[in-house]
Amino acid sequence: MRFMMLMIPIGYCTAEPGAQPDPERVAAMMRYNEELKNAGVLITLDGLHPPSAGARVSFGAGEPIVTDGPFAEAKEVLGGYWMIDVASRDEAIAWAKKCPASGNEIIEIRQVQELSDFSDEVRDAVSGFEDLPHVTAAQRGQAHH
Repeated sequence: MRFMMLMIPIGYCTAEPGAQPDPERVAAMMRYNEELKNAGVLITLDGLHPPSAGARVSFGAGEPIVTDGPFAEAKEVLGGYWMIDVASRDEAIAWAKKCPASGNEIIEIRQVQELSDFSDEVRDAVSGFEDLPHVTAAQRGQAHH
């Protein structure tokens, strides 16, 4: 089962472009990342630049509207993620609990949707798109290793 562990650093919504993390915290996080890798559960991971360096494309008006960051209404934003392949939700939670996160960080855990989670009609809609990496892996019931 694939899960995303989403890092939500409180206050990151107001960080300036190019904000740098504390090197000691980065070192602790790298040791955690190495533990995930050595356990054979890590698929991929990335940190994200702050929202002030990003943009949002909304579609509520029927046309795409681009808004540059920062986003005034944002209270929680994504700071990074891990994609892991584990046997259960409980195992994903156990890995999240091992993270050397600080008091202003939250990890949200979300299971990745697999094709087998959907109806025949939805699976039929995917037919013909097997060349997309996530579709191919999901159809085989495998993670992206």
